[in-house]
Amino acid sequence: MATQESHLLRSDNTVTYESPYPSYALAVSSSANHHHHHHRIALGSFIEDYTNRIDVLSFDPETLSVSPPISLDHPYPPTKLMFHPSSSLHRKSGDLLASSGDFLRLWELRDNSSSVEPLSVLNNTKTSEFCAPLTSFDWNEIEPKRIGTCSIDTTCTIWDIEKGVVETQLIAHDKEVYDIAWGEARVFASVSADGSVRIFDLRDKEHSTIIYESPRPDTPLLRLAWNKQDLRYMATILMDSNKVVILDIRSPTIPVAELERHQASVNAIAWAPQSCRHICSAGDDMQALIWELPTVAGPNGIDPVSMFSAGSEINQLQWSASLPDWIAVGFSNKMQLLKV
Repeated sequence: MATQESHLLRSDNTVTYESPYPSYALAVSSSANHHHHHHRIALGSFIEDYTNRIDVLSFDPETLSVSPPISLDHPYPPTKLMFHPSSSLHRKSGDLLASSGDFLRLWELRDNSSSVEPLSVLNNTKTSEFCAPLTSFDWNEIEPKRIGTCSIDTTCTIWDIEKGVVETQLIAHDKEVYDIAWGEARVFASVSADGSVRIFDLRDKEHSTIIYESPRPDTPLLRLAWNKQDLRYMATILMDSNKVVILDIRSPTIPVAELERHQASVNAIAWAPQSCRHICSAGDDMQALIWELPTVAGPNGIDPVSMFSAGSEINQLQWSASLPDWIAVGFSNKMQLLKV
């Protein structure tokens, strides 16, 4: 059994934080702390029990140090964590963190204190105590008062977190919805166990556009990443597949590229924060691969431009705009920052 102590290992190109618990959810703050040039990183435990926790670390890229965490209890393992996306946060005194699990929860982290305060629990279930678990969510960068959640009950729910109310809820898919991503202020996409990528526009809720379907019927799509530098492109991954599928929304149904160099299932994908042509993927082969998408794909497929190896299967990956030189990966009970 792991001890309660956490450990830090470092070399010039990697910084490793070791948690006492298996971890899954991972988030990097969108800006450095106003007082110090530290970046907050949140790491959620994955314990098959009601009581889980989130550790909030502080990383200093200049000294390559990670400070001891502030810990908070979280019901069930968080399925996703995300900091407020705006770097010019109106709350100059701190940061907001959102988590999904049984409900969407908001937490406030003050710069001058070592505590995390629960701010709100957003629960759309009026009728019963039971709620369908949330698989993921995405925070709208353009209108940060908006968060979209997705659930195993086939719905996506758009919240106005300032008012604490549901803006809209729609049945998005035929089966469980596994991920959601904003493209524009009122446009989002989602992926599902039904094997489709669908785009929704809040100005026309009656319709959605299917832009891709799994080649094998009913192969679930697990993750979706929308390229914020070039909204024509998105990436998705299929369950138990070593491929990353790159889509161009102008030419639906046929992927523009399929990245097939992983030796085992891909678990996570993230576009580079400042380059529209670079994407990172990580998976069960313990590899994190960085790819540069060519303007014209060659006949023999695409090879990664760089490769990192972790100590075990990588289940999580973040490439934050506030730390563009670093990629954060999560595996086993570790969070590792890789210098790119």
